[in-house]
Amino acid sequence: MNQGTYVFPQLIKLIHWQSFARYVKKYNGDYRVQSFTCWHQFLCMSFGQLTQRESLRDIVNCLQAHEGKLYHMGLTQGVKRSTLADANESRDYRIYSDLAHSLIAKARKLYQGNLESVELDNVIYALDSTTIELCLDVFWWAKFRKHSAAIKLHTLLDVRCEIPCFIHISDGKFHDVNVLDILEFEPEAFYVMDRGYTDWERLYQIHRAGAFFVIRAKKNLSFERIYSRQVDKSTGLRCDQTIRFKGHYAACRYPEHLRRIKFFDSEHEVTYVYLTNHFEAKPMEIATLYLNRWKVEIFFKWVKQHLRIKRFWGESPNAVKTQIWIAVCTFVLVAILKHRLKTPHSLNEMLQILSVSAFDKTPINQLFMKIKNKNQDPPISNQLNFFD
Repeated sequence: MNQGTYVFPQLIKLIHWQSFARYVKKYNGDYRVQSFTCWHQFLCMSFGQLTQRESLRDIVNCLQAHEGKLYHMGLTQGVKRSTLADANESRDYRIYSDLAHSLIAKARKLYQGNLESVELDNVIYALDSTTIELCLDVFWWAKFRKHSAAIKLHTLLDVRCEIPCFIHISDGKFHDVNVLDILEFEPEAFYVMDRGYTDWERLYQIHRAGAFFVIRAKKNLSFERIYSRQVDKSTGLRCDQTIRFKGHYAACRYPEHLRRIKFFDSEHEVTYVYLTNHFEAKPMEIATLYLNRWKVEIFFKWVKQHLRIKRFWGESPNAVKTQIWIAVCTFVLVAILKHRLKTPHSLNEMLQILSVSAFDKTPINQLFMKIKNKNQDPPISNQLNFFD
């Protein structure tokens, strides 16, 4: 890359500008806009995410302090807080949602690893949600409980590449299981969920779509054993059964047989019972698939620690969704950069370096030159890392 180019534009060059222009045209994002376009809005908001700003005023003050460099950053003029706030309120968040999905598709091709103890070639997804609490007086549209507001991020994570490929933003009252009505299920793919997603009618739709699911069974499950397979109990397995439901409503909503696998975790002395509609995989592979569901929990913890999605820079649903989707774009951009540079740095370390180097003219690959082991600090055991 050009040695005279600032670090932030070097990162932004990973975006296909013509694709972004198509998304803007699709949703009329620049309709009657004279100067501050959707591209300028994205640059400001992504800059705020990358440099970990706390508010729109914080973003604007930081940019104004480097006013002479804004042209080379891609901003043709100065930025006002009111202009940026109005853009977040009025311009369709789906522009940045579509941009995020295009970057996600690119990143998923780069990161496709193998799972330990799993020989399956299927795509594996982990589905879960996280709740972000808000102030009810400000975010009245996101009412959660009587005196509080919240939004939920329903996320479908590709377990092999640890990239979120679907995010649905709802208010706090939206039940997790309802997101199954929105998803388009991919044939032959695995969907791994906790027992909060137990709804036999919806799970049967996954089965009819030719996809597979792995879900924890509830304790009050009423079933009849049809067949039992032999298991090696030294591995922690306790049973591998073919079952059918005894309850009338459950049997009507899911009329097919299911596979029931019981596994005892000796380390934590906990017994898990899994249900799946896949009968060919080894029972330990099913247990391992569910174990990898925790990657989506790690993803939630990571983005809450390192991206600005807990304190929002606008009050409307559109402003909140715009901020979240641009945060996702920034996350995926750094992940793509990590793969291209083949750097040993963790994603967290890369964000820390980029956050203080946005106005440097250093070639971006030189920022992440491999540090000799003798000069490296010992890793922090409880630090969340991605793409190691």
